[in-house]
Amino acid sequence: MEIKFSASAIQDLIRLRKFIAVNNPSAAKRMSLRLQQAIGKLANYPDIGRLVEELEGVRELVAGNYIVRYLPSDEEIFVLRIWHGKEYRDLD
Repeated sequence: MEIKFSASAIQDLIRLRKFIAVNNPSAAKRMSLRLQQAIGKLANYPDIGRLVEELEGVRELVAGNYIVRYLPSDEEIFVLRIWHGKEYRDLD
């Protein structure tokens, strides 16, 4: 199953990595790799995340300290947003 990313999710990844890299570039790289691995598992296990009650069909995967919001379908996984669990969320 193919995994696609919204423009917002791509910007989230860039923002998160830049934020961490300011103080610890190697930690930023580790975080990025862990998120990639967790998101990659969705291709085989699309229902692993919990359903988001207020958004029909949308699921959330907890990947360490990060939340990955995605929309699974028969053909693809569409990653909507990614954020740190402690950060303020004003999500679309």
